[in-house]
Amino acid sequence: MQILDGNIVSQHLRKQIQEEVAQRKAHGKKIPHLAAILVGSDGASMTYVAAKEKDCHEVGFHSTVLRFDASIAEEALIEEVEKINNNAKIDGLIVQLPLPKHINEKRITETISWKKDVDGFHPMNVGLMFKGLPCFLPATPFGIIKLLEHYHIDTTGMHCVVIGRSDIVGKPMSALMLQKNCTVTVCHSKTKDLASFTRNADIVIAALGKPEFLTGDTIKAGAIVVDVGITRVADATKKSGFALKGDAHYESCAAKASWITPVPGGVGPMTRIALLLNTLHAVKS
Repeated sequence: MQILDGNIVSQHLRKQIQEEVAQRKAHGKKIPHLAAILVGSDGASMTYVAAKEKDCHEVGFHSTVLRFDASIAEEALIEEVEKINNNAKIDGLIVQLPLPKHINEKRITETISWKKDVDGFHPMNVGLMFKGLPCFLPATPFGIIKLLEHYHIDTTGMHCVVIGRSDIVGKPMSALMLQKNCTVTVCHSKTKDLASFTRNADIVIAALGKPEFLTGDTIKAGAIVVDVGITRVADATKKSGFALKGDAHYESCAAKASWITPVPGGVGPMTRIALLLNTLHAVKS
């Protein structure tokens, strides 16, 4: 068993981005600028946005964070998005989700210009992705592709099972693996006898948000396991009082897999680096 180490790969890509930004600066070219909109004071969202700010600083990007009270009206938030759409100094925009319940998330994400949609959620980018045309890819699926490429894993002809059909991970992941010449099966909560699919899969990508759902007895020997999930589970032995668990039971799956992503340190760092890659692409578009 070998580790698909997202920390190592993301650092490698981070260095490449740093070097390219330094070259752009040396030649007087525009430096990538990422803007983030944060509504309210949700702790997890604040942490994510702070991490993205830190990432931008480390690679030499400009970054702007616009913070709004949770009571902001939907129309007012749309106006703020439109201001960034029309600001030529800003190349990429993310609106941190979730948003307060009185705001229609779909309407907000679709208001973002698809040319600045570095999260890859806009219908235009989704359509281009499914056609295999240049676009902004959703960060987590994009990061997984870069991870597999780094380790020179040729997926041609493999059977890939994606567990989960979310718009953010499951659906785009299945499309990208199809483009990598896999035979793709998408399983979900309504799938009957899900284990019969995973036991015959060369690659299992688990993205359903249920800790330790995938177990070693439900994968075949030599399978590649990509674990997208990360859930806090109560653990009295930890100082924090919790442990982070993926969608795969790591010990039992690692005993049979040829490659596996750890949690944390697997897919998470790749999601963050993919957002930077999209922003770098945006400044060159």
